[in-house]
Amino acid sequence: MRAGDRVRAAAGGHRWFLAVLSLGAALRLVAMLGYRPAIWFPDSYTYVVTALRPRPDLVRPAGYSMFLRLLEPFHSFGFVVFVQHLLGLATGVLVYAAVRRGHGLAWAATLAATPVVLDAYQVQLEHLLVSDTLFTFLVVAAVFAGMGTLTWRTACAAGALLAAATLTRTVGLPLIIIVGAFLLVRQVIAARGPVGRSRPLLVGLFAIVALAPIAGYAAWFSATYHRFGIVGSNGVFLYARTMSFADCGVMRPPPDLAVLCDDTPPRRRPPSQEYVWAPDAPLVALPGITFTGETDRLAGRFAFLALRSQPADYAASVLSEFGRSFTWGRPVYPDQEIYDYYQFPANVPAPPGRYPATVGAELAVRYERGPIGTQIVEPFAGVMRAYQDAVRLPGGALGLILLLPPAIVLGRRWRGARTETSWALPWVTSVSLLVIPAATAEFDYRYVLPAVPLACLAAALMTAGHTRPSETPRPADPVNIK
Repeated sequence: MRAGDRVRAAAGGHRWFLAVLSLGAALRLVAMLGYRPAIWFPDSYTYVVTALRPRPDLVRPAGYSMFLRLLEPFHSFGFVVFVQHLLGLATGVLVYAAVRRGHGLAWAATLAATPVVLDAYQVQLEHLLVSDTLFTFLVVAAVFAGMGTLTWRTACAAGALLAAATLTRTVGLPLIIIVGAFLLVRQVIAARGPVGRSRPLLVGLFAIVALAPIAGYAAWFSATYHRFGIVGSNGVFLYARTMSFADCGVMRPPPDLAVLCDDTPPRRRPPSQEYVWAPDAPLVALPGITFTGETDRLAGRFAFLALRSQPADYAASVLSEFGRSFTWGRPVYPDQEIYDYYQFPANVPAPPGRYPATVGAELAVRYERGPIGTQIVEPFAGVMRAYQDAVRLPGGALGLILLLPPAIVLGRRWRGARTETSWALPWVTSVSLLVIPAATAEFDYRYVLPAVPLACLAAALMTAGHTRPSETPRPADPVNIK
């Protein structure tokens, strides 16, 4: 058989997925033609500053900035967006491949990959100069590696990918614990199986590879700011989070913390982010910049006092923010300005007004070696706006997708049938990506999108074991000790 015939034969088994992938590629091409070279977000300018003046940032780690630095020789934010679109398509490929590798049905694998490939808000997020597309790809790739046969290569791959994800967005740090626990449990199960052999050192190797780059970055951060961490804003953001419920009448803070109180009833307070950025917020009004070590420690002390004093209120607030991920509609939140950043715009966005952003804009011109303003080109831009009005995964649908795996498992156990466990890692990771921002910051629509491909992957894996016997290869030993 000629090479071309072999390629056509191989592609034939994946024709529906290839059709979806081709449509996703076409959508991204239209977006690139309609919005040139990229769409800017307030955070984008800070990323550019760190990329061209390498130094740990107090608010966000430098992983995405190093991604921009890596692509700097092309001097094109359009090329950055092109790479981000490729990462979005690659994420869909990983989801599809993970389902097929786990012996899930082909139609389920295609459906699982469809949201990340075709969701209009996913395409728009890839067109924004923010870290989320890179973060999503790294996390999905880490889960893909962690679900495979455990060898020193896959252990190192999963660890390195999660280290990169953590240095892109700090929400990746708890995922190291989740994946490490999954690998450890799988090792214990393997030791009890017919082969009876396990290699716990592989889990240790995973931990070392995952934590070593983070420790190195923390050392760089410590040498720069003389305090430990990979960011210097944990206390500030947790303080802002607690202001959704904190009642100083219940907390009774000491005088040095009382300056951070807000007498406004919690139900009438603005979204949490306003307590970080609004000029009249109690914390911002203090002398010095918001993220000094002293201010961050003060904010952290207030936050932990609020958590100790009002644990039930905190739990209710987290559940409320978590629940926003599953609304069927798309109500404006946290405010109209942020909400609009996640839409393909009809008009050219205004240039940045805040001083730090203007510095980033100046450096961005140097990066681009030309103007950086977004050009809206019709009719391509209009096609994407119309598409965004019609095609998205509603939050309610995401909730149903997340409920599907545990519901199927309970049903099978009720009938005494064998249950699959491969769904557990992507499912727990997906839920964690929704819960952690709700617990430490606030709900944001772009924080939901990284959880979607993993939720779909977990649901599609529930079809494993239902392939016709003639199509099902013999399962591999879960632990490769070669």
